[in-house]
Amino acid sequence: LKTFCISCTRGKHSLITNRNSHRDVIRSTWGSEKLVEGQEVRLFFLLGMQTGDDAQQVHQQLLQESKEHHDLIQSDFVDCYKNLTIKTMVMLEWLNSFCSSAPFAMKIDSDMFLNVPNLVALLLKAPRTNYMTGLVAHGGQVLRNPSSKWYMPVDLVSDAYYPPYALGLGYILSLDLTKKLIQASRHVKALYIEDVYLGFCMKHLGILPTDPPNGFYFHVFPRSYSRCDYSRLIKRKPTHAWSKHTISLQKGFEPRTFLHQGNSDTEEPAEQRCRVNISFRTNSFKVTAQCRDL
Repeated sequence: LKTFCISCTRGKHSLITNRNSHRDVIRSTWGSEKLVEGQEVRLFFLLGMQTGDDAQQVHQQLLQESKEHHDLIQSDFVDCYKNLTIKTMVMLEWLNSFCSSAPFAMKIDSDMFLNVPNLVALLLKAPRTNYMTGLVAHGGQVLRNPSSKWYMPVDLVSDAYYPPYALGLGYILSLDLTKKLIQASRHVKALYIEDVYLGFCMKHLGILPTDPPNGFYFHVFPRSYSRCDYSRLIKRKPTHAWSKHTISLQKGFEPRTFLHQGNSDTEEPAEQRCRVNISFRTNSFKVTAQCRDL
């Protein structure tokens, strides 16, 4: 029996309060199973800290949600787009500390659809070391327009094109890479675009991300709902119509997945899982994060 760890993070939105609905949708649809094809699959939601006048109220809501589901990890950083690289490093540290026995992990945004049976089928045939896959960007152009969300100044990246990298909406990595990427981050200039940053870390390691065996597996652009289409893919950005079809999806091809409900008699307490000091250094900054007990 092998355990596959899934780290689910929020998408582009910055407010935690509205993302509980995303987590509940996941828990009631593709996050409703813990065993797929004889493989144990666990899911955790990674959160940062809320700021503003309602921060304490949000924290209390998260405490209650954690008591109910035991699947939240919260670390001491402001949860916003510019801090996604910090969030990614927190995820890697946590996976390295608490999921080291699992062969693979997947990071996925909470507004994505995931077909876990297809994911597990892919991973059962995948290499166990130096493996990262997803929707891999090749020859991505560095944007120099300051008004662009993905603007990158020359003093941070002098090249005209990025190295190959897996898009941050959802990617898979073998667990041996977590420690290697953490070590590589000490030598790679910090960037706020987290998937590009991991691409530079992979380049430093001399490892290329792997294109999936089927280009249909990973989709980034929303498409209209089709049961046949969704039965073949692994990950896709859903349309608004997706929420209307969650019941039919479950009754159709049943995209069974992986919610870790925290009810196993053999699992370690959530308090132990979340209590971890995280510290990493790049040549640009040092980040120290204290995971909070939820």
